[in-house]
Amino acid sequence: MSATARKTAPMPQDILARKGGTPLVSLTAYTTPMAELMDGICDFVLVGDSVGMVLHGLPSTVGVTMEMMIMHGKAVRRGLSTSMLVIDMPFGSYEESREQAFRNAARLMAETNAGAVKLEGGVVMADTINFLVSRGIPVMAHIGLTPQSINTLGGYKVQGRGEDAAALMADAKAVAQAGAFAVVLEKVPAALADKITGAVAIPTIGIGASANCDGQILVVDDMLGLFTAFKAKFVKRFATLGDDARGAIQAYADEVQARSFPAAEHTFADTAPGASK
Repeated sequence: MSATARKTAPMPQDILARKGGTPLVSLTAYTTPMAELMDGICDFVLVGDSVGMVLHGLPSTVGVTMEMMIMHGKAVRRGLSTSMLVIDMPFGSYEESREQAFRNAARLMAETNAGAVKLEGGVVMADTINFLVSRGIPVMAHIGLTPQSINTLGGYKVQGRGEDAAALMADAKAVAQAGAFAVVLEKVPAALADKITGAVAIPTIGIGASANCDGQILVVDDMLGLFTAFKAKFVKRFATLGDDARGAIQAYADEVQARSFPAAEHTFADTAPGASK
């Protein structure tokens, strides 16, 4: 069933059931207006910790806080009715222990009414994923390039090449066995992404992976051309709204300085239209 045919938002088990079927569609969102635009088109909408870089000007996702995720999660929730809401667990909110992860995941879901949380890590996080799932918190996993670990990965490099492929396959199998209902594969070789997709029973969501993944996700500001600080190879810009916006802002400035805006149709007379004089 397509997102446009649904009257209610899917649940994690609905996403899981799409394994091998029509590709899942997803984008990130951080605000109510953007969420409203993608509601019913996307199967799920992710409030990603990429919000730190896209909207708050942070150099990485490491500085994103629980409070930021909750604020943006609430905003996106208000814009969705037929797409599922997934929210990222920020750096430092789940790595210390299973119990810490549960407390923060429960808080995120309770305060944002999200349908699931997403966390980064493979084998090392499998026990935590199982702990959360067994206690009623649906988890979407994220392996490959994990931006929260950028300081240990040594940059935004492709993951899983050569001898590293076996470790990434092990990560995928571990999170699936732990109970994750889907797994994001970020910046991994296409051939490896295809092998992982065929090896695990949960949907794979690609971002810089392969068209053969069970679904795709992009940062909405990237694909709309709103975020222009840099462009990753795996991003396709489906619009150039950043350029359009800058042109519109310049046109506004020109008209203000020429005193051609506001024009008569944008101002008000002393008396209401049709009023007797």
